[in-house]
Amino acid sequence: MSRIVALTGATGFIGNVLAHRFHAAGWVVRALVRASSRTANLATIPIQFVEGDLSDFGSLRRLVEGVDDVVHCAGLVRGASLADFESVNVHGVENVLQASCDQTRVPRFLLMSSLAAREPVLSPYATSKLQGEAQLALLARDMEWMVLRPPAVYGPGDRELRPLFEWMGRGIALKLGHDHARFSLLYVDDLADAVVMCLENPFSALRVVEFHDGYPGGYSWNDVIDTVERICQRRVARFSISESLLRFVALCNITASRLTGYTPMFTPGKVRELRHHNWVCDNAVIRDAIGWVPKIALDEGLRKTFGWGCKAHSSAQSDTTVPYRLDS
Repeated sequence: MSRIVALTGATGFIGNVLAHRFHAAGWVVRALVRASSRTANLATIPIQFVEGDLSDFGSLRRLVEGVDDVVHCAGLVRGASLADFESVNVHGVENVLQASCDQTRVPRFLLMSSLAAREPVLSPYATSKLQGEAQLALLARDMEWMVLRPPAVYGPGDRELRPLFEWMGRGIALKLGHDHARFSLLYVDDLADAVVMCLENPFSALRVVEFHDGYPGGYSWNDVIDTVERICQRRVARFSISESLLRFVALCNITASRLTGYTPMFTPGKVRELRHHNWVCDNAVIRDAIGWVPKIALDEGLRKTFGWGCKAHSSAQSDTTVPYRLDS
């Protein structure tokens, strides 16, 4: 009998890729979607849709009934206050978890969190992600559970990092962090493969797992810009944006959001996240536990996402060899 996986956040960037990857693995996918959700990107695969939201216990019980695993990928990344983020990133976790624990056969629970949870003092978003993890650990009782903390994830369909990369491809790089800051990245297909491998293995050796694309020691802003220059075969002008300017823009954005009613993405908390000096991950735990290793280096991931350097890549692969060893 095929594995049945309940998935929240299936219409989002990461959730959409997970749904297709689960289907490719031969699993039955059951996804929670709001009545207003756009599901066109999921139309090519058979999915059992359950209409509802994270506050509707009836729909959550239908979502998790009889499933083998729950992958909770839904999360809020835009908000003006801690209460905004808690409504989804904490209470949403609690509700899906409660519905799962109420089942006669309790499924396993994989929470897609964020590396931001490692530094909860930086922003309301980071605080809420850690609180969601804490509630899972507190309420899971005898359930098998684990948490994945990916770093910044990119790939086709991403809307958060895409503008920065696109500007670099046009020859303009805005450096939003310190030159000495280091951060990890992850291509979305590698993330999906990691989730599948986790679900195919016992959770006993996995609890809270950080992982990345294998670039040793993480990237600097200049490392990323150098990669774009090499792929696009053009010089990229580099502009360092001061923290004071970023804070001013964030405060203006918060003020504008209050006047117009839109939900802000760029906030003072987001500035503190961007200016943090260390977002570097280590693959040791997930590698040793289940044998997962990343496959997609940054240059290949950018080519797949934006189609950069395709002619050069097809005519002379030697020119696009990964310029570093993936840390397995």
